[in-house]
Amino acid sequence: MSGAVGAGVYIHPIAFATGPQAEDGAAIRLAGSMVYASRFALVTREGAVAVRRSLFGVREFESALGDLDAALETEARRQWGNLQKAHAPLQAGERTIRFDQPQVMGVLNVTPDSFSDGGDFLERPDAGKAHAAAMLEAGAAVIDIGGESTRPGAAATWEGDEKERVLPAVEYCAAMGAAISVDTRRAGVLEAALQAGAHIANDVSALRYDPRSAELAANAGCPVILMHAPGSGDDLHDGGEYDDVVSDVFDFLKDARERAIAGGIAEDRIMLDPGIGFGKSLADNLALLNALPLFHALGSPLLLGVSRKRLIGALSHEEAAHDRLGGSLALAMRGMDAGVHMLRVHDVKETVQARNVWRGLRDAALTDFAQLPMD
Repeated sequence: MSGAVGAGVYIHPIAFATGPQAEDGAAIRLAGSMVYASRFALVTREGAVAVRRSLFGVREFESALGDLDAALETEARRQWGNLQKAHAPLQAGERTIRFDQPQVMGVLNVTPDSFSDGGDFLERPDAGKAHAAAMLEAGAAVIDIGGESTRPGAAATWEGDEKERVLPAVEYCAAMGAAISVDTRRAGVLEAALQAGAHIANDVSALRYDPRSAELAANAGCPVILMHAPGSGDDLHDGGEYDDVVSDVFDFLKDARERAIAGGIAEDRIMLDPGIGFGKSLADNLALLNALPLFHALGSPLLLGVSRKRLIGALSHEEAAHDRLGGSLALAMRGMDAGVHMLRVHDVKETVQARNVWRGLRDAALTDFAQLPMD
């Protein structure tokens, strides 16, 4: 996936405030979230090389454009607008999912071999149903149902097997009134799941794996989640080589978003996911996590899936997946601090509690300076 072509520009939020009043109004609200940014880095890239980095504050944007050529200036202005764009709520059946605070998506794997909870709910539908109900009660805004393991080295799943795994779970979650996303890259599975009561397409191939998927999603009018993965074939992890992982993933998601819109998918029904852990080294994953605020410049709500992933074990004594709650919460907090709109997690109750405390701190911070006179 290396080999960036042409020139590009990227606006990185690099300094943050508890609210605009903390900077006397010189801070922007990132993508309608509860996070405010006050300082930025404008980076220009030619091919694989970053050739310029300039820093600016909110009131210095015009001067920061400097001598950019017309195309780069147009793109910089588009990104600047996107960084300040408040996203419309997502409609999932009768459920409305608002993005004015981080939302939590609960994972329901109905697979025999997923890295974390594979097999727990496939052969025991009553256990799956109870788990889904518990996640909804704990505050999950969406239940994400997956019938294929996408861990490194996992074999591709036959479409018929995936349907047999996914559809019963969709049906019992739909009976609970849940907002449901289906984690699949196959149009046949997506079509059957939507008919059974699912609402959202969560495609780890960004609609590249199955040529029917984009048209199906457009015709169905369903929201889609486009994730970065370097591989477009059976192995999503194949080809994870980058000139600059942050810029390369940004460019990939920009292109995927534009293709989806050109294919008839409404702009306000697209979410983007940087694909942590998919064809990326530990260093790549950490670079993306540290650069998360940049991805608001793409203009769509962001989803982050880091729960129980291998990078947590790599940073902490190689703990097994079920022993990674602390690391999962730390990364969820990193996402919230970056203004991510939705967190895909296994441990819903604990993540919702962390989110609620985080929100309490944010709400309180908005009044911290209210009584102080300004010089």
